[in-house]
Amino acid sequence: MLSLEEGKQASIQQQEPYAVVAITKHGAELGRKVAATFPGVDLYYMSKFARGDEEQKDIQLFEGSVRLLLPSLFKVYTGIILIISLGAVVRMIAPLLKDKKTDPGIVVVDDKGENVISVLSGHLGGANELTKELAVALEATPVITTASDVQKTIPVDLFGKRFGWVWDSPDKLTPVSASVVNEERVAIVQESGETNWWHHGRPMPAHLTVYPSIQSAIDAKPNATLLITHRLITEEAAPLLENGVVYRPKVLVLGIGCNRGTTSEEIEAVIQKTLEELNVSIKSVQAIATINLKKDEEGLLTVAQKYQWGFHYYTPDELNQVSIEQPSNMVYKYTGAYAVSEPAALLDSGADKLLLVKKKSGNVTISVAVKSFIENRAGA
Repeated sequence: MLSLEEGKQASIQQQEPYAVVAITKHGAELGRKVAATFPGVDLYYMSKFARGDEEQKDIQLFEGSVRLLLPSLFKVYTGIILIISLGAVVRMIAPLLKDKKTDPGIVVVDDKGENVISVLSGHLGGANELTKELAVALEATPVITTASDVQKTIPVDLFGKRFGWVWDSPDKLTPVSASVVNEERVAIVQESGETNWWHHGRPMPAHLTVYPSIQSAIDAKPNATLLITHRLITEEAAPLLENGVVYRPKVLVLGIGCNRGTTSEEIEAVIQKTLEELNVSIKSVQAIATINLKKDEEGLLTVAQKYQWGFHYYTPDELNQVSIEQPSNMVYKYTGAYAVSEPAALLDSGADKLLLVKKKSGNVTISVAVKSFIENRAGA
């Protein structure tokens, strides 16, 4: 029987920690369908609907009122799918609500699986996106009432999320969202990252304007700003950020070579200092790239895992196909490649030049590349 504290610790480590909860026979069957569609989702239903394979399928059974289960689920999961009537859900979750930044996304599905409704934390909790995905899987109707979704404009707190963009600070999310929804003049300045973020199949609303530079946006005196950049923010952009949100696209690739056994602490320190010197944000790093001889280098793996960066490696032959400025016979002698950090960064990023060609610091050599994107400009 259910013991959330003892039995579900492994599940909360998953990237997409969703729970599905059902309290009727039909709901339990629908829940099993959802769990099969979304691998890794944790399913909970009442023990009287047990079919005998719950332990094998890691399905959690519970007895009594689901109201007693919800407080624990709120603490564990970032999204909860409830196959329960909307009215009952509203009454049960009301005492548990704290803040839109921390409350889990809540999605309700009717007992027949005909409608999927985004109920709580639509944007910050991801309920709107979950609603859309679930509706497709169940061939159901998605119901989303968030203004930015209904009006087909930009959801400020989810902007670029599908590309992995993150925002610097949540402080201005609410007022900037209000400017977008209320059709005030909003400037969008993009210095890097994916450009195909407008996907509504029609031109952007007139109150949203893409400017080619920070200065041109400042001159326009907008009510709010969305600034997409890998650069650290300087005083130049201060006027825009009085009511603005900064987004960090994942565009930086770190080409790294190091001596065997170099500690993660030394590698991390070199990365941080280098990025500060280049005036770019560590939040925009996408991956570490290196030679395949370093695919098991513990220090590199630890840093990549800590920051949830990609970790990619290439053979000497692949690296040698890249034209570089500073080939080294010494590096070739030990690795079979004339360089590691420079060609690895170029290969992994697809860039034709490096932001930083190469820097040697202690046991670490680092190069930095910026990914470029050639998609059509959004809103065109």
